[in-house]
Amino acid sequence: MPYPPPSRIPSGTRRRSLLASAAGAALLAGCSSGSGDTGSTGGSPSVAEKARARAARDSAGLVERYDAAIAAFPGLAEHLAPLRAEVVRHTEAFGGVPKAKGKASPSARPSASASAAPPADEKDALTGLAAAERALADRRSAALLEVPGELARLMASVAAAGAVHAYLLTEGAR
Repeated sequence: MPYPPPSRIPSGTRRRSLLASAAGAALLAGCSSGSGDTGSTGGSPSVAEKARARAARDSAGLVERYDAAIAAFPGLAEHLAPLRAEVVRHTEAFGGVPKAKGKASPSARPSASASAAPPADEKDALTGLAAAERALADRRSAALLEVPGELARLMASVAAAGAVHAYLLTEGAR
């Protein structure tokens, strides 16, 4: 029984290759964040600029909470100093200027959680800081889909660090 002749393979680009190339190019274009594209319209701040400013304010508010806990319970200073220093770096990474220890920042407005009743003991202070870190990490994780690439990576990193801080503070409260 003779075999049928091989089918003629057309030369040139196949339809599947062309579609795959077009899809790949679209994905690459979607993944790159143009540095010139701020997403602003008519002089108003872009979503990224607003998110970055809010993240800086939130981190500055968290620094204030650390300062309040350290002022109320000086015995916690050694335990909280490294975490506070990280939150200061987060504030700076988002473009904020952290206030000097013990000085009120004119641009930072206190959050509702920062103006809560003072903790009764060290355990309450650590639990309150852990809750604040966890809530902020959750808000930042939820905002990831709304911001462009590089800012999303920064927010994800800082949210992960906040989750670790919450864990460390929870362990310290035990």
